[in-house]
Amino acid sequence: MFALALAACLVVLAAGCTGETASQTQGDDATAPAEQTSGADISSVDADDPYATGVHHAKIEVEGYGTIEVALNANVAPITVSNFCHLVEEGFYDGLTFHRVVPGFMIQGGDPEGNGTGGSDATIKGEFEDNGVENNIPHVRGTISMARASDYDSASSQFFIMQEEADYLDGQYAAFGTVTSGIEVVDAICEGVSIADEASGLVTEQTQPVISSITLVD
Repeated sequence: MFALALAACLVVLAAGCTGETASQTQGDDATAPAEQTSGADISSVDADDPYATGVHHAKIEVEGYGTIEVALNANVAPITVSNFCHLVEEGFYDGLTFHRVVPGFMIQGGDPEGNGTGGSDATIKGEFEDNGVENNIPHVRGTISMARASDYDSASSQFFIMQEEADYLDGQYAAFGTVTSGIEVVDAICEGVSIADEASGLVTEQTQPVISSITLVD
C-alpha cells in the first residue's frame, strides 16, 4: 500500500513544461517541501474574465469510453478554472490523451507530449493551501485537479481525475471541480489500459485513451 501511495504521488508530480520526470521531481527526499519561486506566468485573472467566477460545466469526450461531465468551481480556484476553460476554447485538449493511470487512485491527461513532460505555453499560480491560497475542494472520488512539478506554480495544462479518495493531496494540489456524470468512464479507463511503467503509471502509447474533445457547456 505504501509503495502504491508513493508511486501515486510521483505520478501527480510529473507535469508541466519543466521536462522533469517523476524520478527527477522526487529528489533526494520526497517528503521535503519544494523550494518556492514566483515564476508563474499567470498569477491573477482579469476582472472581466467570464470564467473567473461561478461554476462552469464541461464535457470530456474520450474515444471508445464515453463522456465525463465536470463542474468547475471558479469561486474556489478562479485562475485554474479560467486557464482550463481558455485552453478548452482554443481546442488545446482535442486529440491529447490520458497518459498516466494508477488504478485505485487517478487518471492524468492533457500533455501534448503524451509522457508527462509537456504542457501549454503558460504556467499558473497553484491555488492550494500550501501555496497560500484557500481551497476547500477535497481530493475525493471524482475530483478534477491540476498536476504540477515540484514548483508550486508549475501547473499548465495537465490535469487528473480522482478514481478514489486521496486526502494527502489536499492542500498541495489545485482541485478545481468535480465529475457530475460519467465517473464510470474513469473506472473503465483504469481497467482498460496497459501500463508501460508500474512505478509511474505511464500508459503504453497504443492504449492511451484519446480525448477526442473537451467542450464548455456554460
